[in-house]
Amino acid sequence: MNKRYFRLWACCCAHVGTDLRASGRESLAEAIRQTENDSSGFEWDIAVHLGDLSGSQTPPEDEEGKEVVRQFSSLKKHAREHFYNIAGNHDASPNQRWFRRWVDPLGENTRFSLVDASKRPYPIEGTWERYSFRVGNVLFLMMSDRNDLEPPVGRLITREDEQHGGYPAGAVTSETFSWWRRKVEENPDAIIITAHHHMLKETTVASGPWEGFERDEGGRWRPHYHGYFANGAPEGASYLYFVDRKRDAQAFERYLAAHPGAIDLWLGGHTHTYPDDNKGGRSHIERKWGVNFINVAALTRHHGRKELCIPMSRLLTFKEGAKECRVQCYLHTSDYAPQGWYTPAERVLRLSKPFRRREVE
Repeated sequence: MNKRYFRLWACCCAHVGTDLRASGRESLAEAIRQTENDSSGFEWDIAVHLGDLSGSQTPPEDEEGKEVVRQFSSLKKHAREHFYNIAGNHDASPNQRWFRRWVDPLGENTRFSLVDASKRPYPIEGTWERYSFRVGNVLFLMMSDRNDLEPPVGRLITREDEQHGGYPAGAVTSETFSWWRRKVEENPDAIIITAHHHMLKETTVASGPWEGFERDEGGRWRPHYHGYFANGAPEGASYLYFVDRKRDAQAFERYLAAHPGAIDLWLGGHTHTYPDDNKGGRSHIERKWGVNFINVAALTRHHGRKELCIPMSRLLTFKEGAKECRVQCYLHTSDYAPQGWYTPAERVLRLSKPFRRREVE
């Protein structure tokens, strides 16, 4: 490990069950193998997967959970504990049983997930729903989506609701927002990275009201990036929309507008799209309120419209003493451009303070 650099691999939306059923493609394992390839891969210290390991439109079942664990086992140069996970809307089940059993960021169900908390390179503090960890002076605030709550906030929670499928609009609890705000205010000297499945409103590509859909010839909304569910707050399908049951809450947006630069980066995904998409006049990487917003996009090839599902991820590189972060885009297939680094999407982002790794090492 090169102590001068900290390399974070950020990915999202593997939807392992969907790709496996569609073509036998191992969306998560394939990406892992590519990064760890000696000749064509790249180095990373830890990874964050930002939700939607499942591809189910109903509460995911144990068979898909076992498949997720199996694909994580393809790791050879890294341990399972090098991945830090949060839940997305498709991972939801009653009381988040599936996510807590098979993905298990805190290692509370090791018999199923094979996650051993004692092996974490950077220890976690918190709960499965919201937790933090540190890498030097970088503080990660990890927040799971709460699509297991009652409709219209969350997806189905009973068999009678199965026709609704997975509601796309993002949701967190007020307890999570209060926790996030407290962590931000208690750590003014840290480089703060917030990770959630969804982006904030009007920050990156297709993150505005109704931008998850298209209109048909009759003027009716139809699916585009996201499935259309009239009872599930479709106007907010592309972004974090609910805090508890409050629609279009914008709690995080208002806080950041009032406290510019309070955090350095917001990492999310949820909206599957190609590297150069600019729906709403916004790209995958934008700066607003003094914050760098990055939609890391998706690993899936088959969960969604073919022209939008371009498997890709991001590598964020922090250099000791540098007040900037390099963000590279890696294409996991050759459907859009040759597999590998897609240089037109590369960015260098400003940070609020220099990166210091030695603070904990």
